[in-house]
Amino acid sequence: MDALSDLLAPHSETIGKIAGTVTTLQFLSGIALLNDIRKKGSSDIYPIGPFLGGIVLTVLSLKLGQIMGDQPMINVNVIGFAINSIFMVGFYYYASSENKSKIWIKIGYAALFLMACIAYANFEDPKQIEFRLGMLITSILVWLVGSPLLNLPNIIKKKSTEGMPFPIIFAGQLVATAWTLYAVSIRNHVMVYQNLFLWILGGIQLFMFIIYPSTPAKKPTAKSEKKKEK
Repeated sequence: MDALSDLLAPHSETIGKIAGTVTTLQFLSGIALLNDIRKKGSSDIYPIGPFLGGIVLTVLSLKLGQIMGDQPMINVNVIGFAINSIFMVGFYYYASSENKSKIWIKIGYAALFLMACIAYANFEDPKQIEFRLGMLITSILVWLVGSPLLNLPNIIKKKSTEGMPFPIIFAGQLVATAWTLYAVSIRNHVMVYQNLFLWILGGIQLFMFIIYPSTPAKKPTAKSEKKKEK
């Protein structure tokens, strides 16, 4: 890793800018998913995690940016919050009546979680909260990236990746790659391991798209059902 760090170190500032730009563009990756939802006329088969989790993540990152006094970080997350909020409205609009009530419950839990975190951050020692909030944000990122894997048994059973948000997963993989290279260039080993872990999680999910199509799983026909009975 030292040899690669020596190679990338002179370009760390440029790599950092590229990583920041890719992260900003990642916020827009939900457009493709929302368009797919619009075509299907329903958001019920898709997880709400990418959008609701994106709102939680940007609010916490915005708070961390304020604590650190990092203006670029604040700017990026203000934009990210606005974009994810718009996507959330679209997701809710295309949800069925039954799922809309479930969405409100999840929004309520997310709001309570954010209020608790922000209240804690306002009273905790700034030196301690910077590290703790950073670790919390990393944990949420790992959950957001890895949560589709919870549906892995069902994907294998159906032999279909329908419902997996490919644009968001692919964009996340690009972001993890960019930040890994940046972390290597500045010799931040903790950041390297964090982003490599995210990269591995994203890679497993992308591999599922290679194995299985994203088209809906074929339902068994009446003939096939009769054959099974025989």
